[in-house]
Amino acid sequence: MQAVILVGGEGTRLRPLTSSEPKQMLPIMGIPMLEGVLRHLGLHGVDEAILSLGYLPDKFLEAYPTNECAGVRLRYAIEPEPLDTAGAIRFAAEELHVGETFVVVNGDVLTDLDLTSLLAFHRETGAEGTLALHPVDDPSRYGVVPTDERGRVKEFVEKPDRQHAPTNEINAGTYVLEPSVLDRIPLGEKVSIERVIFPQMVRDGVLYARCDESYWLDTGTPASFLQAHHDFLSGERVGKFAPGVLANGSFIHVKAVVAADARVSSSMIDAGVHLASGAVVTNSVIFPDVTIAGGVTVTNSIVGTGAILESGVQLESTCVIGFGEVIPAHSVLSDARVPS
Repeated sequence: MQAVILVGGEGTRLRPLTSSEPKQMLPIMGIPMLEGVLRHLGLHGVDEAILSLGYLPDKFLEAYPTNECAGVRLRYAIEPEPLDTAGAIRFAAEELHVGETFVVVNGDVLTDLDLTSLLAFHRETGAEGTLALHPVDDPSRYGVVPTDERGRVKEFVEKPDRQHAPTNEINAGTYVLEPSVLDRIPLGEKVSIERVIFPQMVRDGVLYARCDESYWLDTGTPASFLQAHHDFLSGERVGKFAPGVLANGSFIHVKAVVAADARVSSSMIDAGVHLASGAVVTNSVIFPDVTIAGGVTVTNSIVGTGAILESGVQLESTCVIGFGEVIPAHSVLSDARVPS
């Protein structure tokens, strides 16, 4: 089975980490986010995927020179200009020569969705397109998707009032589509699948949806990026990690150097990190090759690859430190992004 993975966005909410690295290539538990997405797809029969690229495309090509990841063959479609979600799907599908039922996923969403079951539902209903839905506590932040008793989508309601929302089930960013959907999308034009194509399919009665309560997380913000790690560290999720030791609610890479009296709790410490005596890291993610001097305190923060935190630095929630940045001794930062 084939899949289109949408990875063209700039990930602006995660800057400065995404100033030089695509969001989907940032590591989750030491493994690129995209690899986790591909591994999940492979478990459900996807053997070929095309990455719909726009922002920093060379980073993906450099990372996978053999055109394979997690057992899935990779191809690439680089948009000449941003085409929005539907335009990107059509452009990528043309490159992939899609001729049968295919899957579309957002490359920055982590999920344990039972894709096999969603595919079976899609075929049972004879749908032209089927959406995975996910229940949320507060649907007012999202577009919700009410369905009838057979699963046929009735409408899309964008950010409804919480008390009057017709459902709490939102579009979870995984779609099963027939090739005929591509005929609805003008080639080379900027078109949204959520705002244009899906409403058109609703009017034609050919769009269905099914709710799945399995794990789901959009990793697009610093808070949710930290949450993704916390869910692994707490045991809520299981998966492949970089080589290291998972203990006492934290993960220490085998190639990290941590002083005996440094304190680490509920945190990810990646390869090449040097954590000096007296340093304290709590609820944080430390990327590879970071140097953390003595007396440093890092709380609810993300520190990018190669950064240096000089002695006595305090990072308070939620700081995001870019790649290679140097934070001068005794700096106290709260809710800061460096560079801003």
